[in-house]
Amino acid sequence: MPAHSKPEPHSDVARQAWLRMSNLVLDHERRRAVVETLGMSFGRARAVRRVARRPMSMSELAESLGIDRPNATTLVDSLEDKGLVRRRPHPTDRRAKLVEATRKGKRLARQADEILGTPPPALSTLDPHDLEVLKRILERISTT
Repeated sequence: MPAHSKPEPHSDVARQAWLRMSNLVLDHERRRAVVETLGMSFGRARAVRRVARRPMSMSELAESLGIDRPNATTLVDSLEDKGLVRRRPHPTDRRAKLVEATRKGKRLARQADEILGTPPPALSTLDPHDLEVLKRILERISTT
């Protein structure tokens, strides 16, 4: 059997599928739309979206964003100055603070979620059966 007709190893196919998914998500203009609509960096919008879902300690927020704690403190300071989040005492750990979204922060998080949740036109043109299959596959491999 010629080398060019051999099927690709499973890992290569998985890698190619992952790259296509990453390109679809990362190359899309949604992040730019969030930045322009909310008037803040995507990283700040991401932080507001996280605490809008549920209050988090500073260390939880830092870990969920993949940043170190001093950077999380600086980030929360700037969001607090804009009236998007507030700190409050942790109910069970008096050394920690919880960060929660204000009404304004929750409103901005909903706006970002709306923008990010709008599928690209090509996805909407897929056959309903194909969309259902894609959804089931993504649910099976989802880690969150």
